[in-house]
Amino acid sequence: MAAAATAANTSVSTTHHRFGHQNPCFRRFSTIPCSSHPSYTLATAVVADPTPVFRSVKSFAPATIANLGPGFDFLGCAVDGLGDTVTLSVDPSIPPGTLSISSITSNNPAAAISKLTRNPDSNCAGIAAAAAMRMLNIRSVGLSLHLHKGLPLGSGLGSSAASAAAAAVAVNALFGGHLPPTDLVLAGLESEEKVSGYHADNVAPSLMGGFVLIRSYEPLDLIRLEFPKDKELFFVLVSPEFEAPTKKMRAALPEMVNRKDHVANSSQAAALVASILQGNVRILGSALSSDGIVEPKRAPLIPGMIDVKKAAMEAGAFGCTISGSGPTVVAIVDDEENGKEVGKMMVEAFLIGGGLKAGAVVARLDRVGARVINSFAD
Repeated sequence: MAAAATAANTSVSTTHHRFGHQNPCFRRFSTIPCSSHPSYTLATAVVADPTPVFRSVKSFAPATIANLGPGFDFLGCAVDGLGDTVTLSVDPSIPPGTLSISSITSNNPAAAISKLTRNPDSNCAGIAAAAAMRMLNIRSVGLSLHLHKGLPLGSGLGSSAASAAAAAVAVNALFGGHLPPTDLVLAGLESEEKVSGYHADNVAPSLMGGFVLIRSYEPLDLIRLEFPKDKELFFVLVSPEFEAPTKKMRAALPEMVNRKDHVANSSQAAALVASILQGNVRILGSALSSDGIVEPKRAPLIPGMIDVKKAAMEAGAFGCTISGSGPTVVAIVDDEENGKEVGKMMVEAFLIGGGLKAGAVVARLDRVGARVINSFAD
């Protein structure tokens, strides 16, 4: 999200289909083909300016872990409990067909909120909401949006994607849920492209829940990977008081990759997908820890990262890597109590090895994705 702090309206305008207020059931190998960016050609029938079915809705979208080690820009998953919320209301004071961001609040220091703009053309929630409004061809009512940031900015937990996903789901639900998941992902991607780059490994799992594989970007093709429900999986998320700007972390990546590293990373990414479907947490952790291309370039930019990974493994984690572009570090375990001990050791390693204070959270996989948590008809 860009910096500014003045409210503004944005015009919106086009397209379609049927999606309930909560995510539908996906098959184990659910393939979700989407139209190529930037056109919206998925619609089989155009919804002409649907009437709101609620006066107001409140939606939530979870945090995400992108890359998962060797899955750079094509693998990600949603994390339970952490995320952003959006409250969207029909507002007679807002010009028809436009959107206004009325307020932004946060769990984090007030200084963080000051970095977020209320201009919907530059705010990730506003961009995604406006994209969904265009798809639905909303012209007869104006909307007011309140964003609550439960996630810190630049944390490596998909902060911008969570805001975008919550906003897109809120717009869709307010008007009866006509848009399918495919269009919601495209709305979120429109936001991600403007704010942090055209990559779906945060916004797709935030919307769809669970693990998501981006099979292709041109055209966009998504596969939801089902982790067995009878298997235990916990993420130990340790976030230091340190900023790792995405642009800086991407600039550190190599332009060229040699054949040996390519083969090694490809095999580990394949093992990661297989372990997810099998529910094999040990192999999942091992594969997640084995990125030989991206992590070696980014780890030196996060003070203490090498020590933190070592501490996690020595404390019993099955694997550890950088979450997204960092600075949050994620470790994999199959026991919550063990996860707490792993987190404690990782926090200590950040302080000793990197001179950084950090906090730890142990979380499950979010299998649902973005959803409406409250609605008001009058």
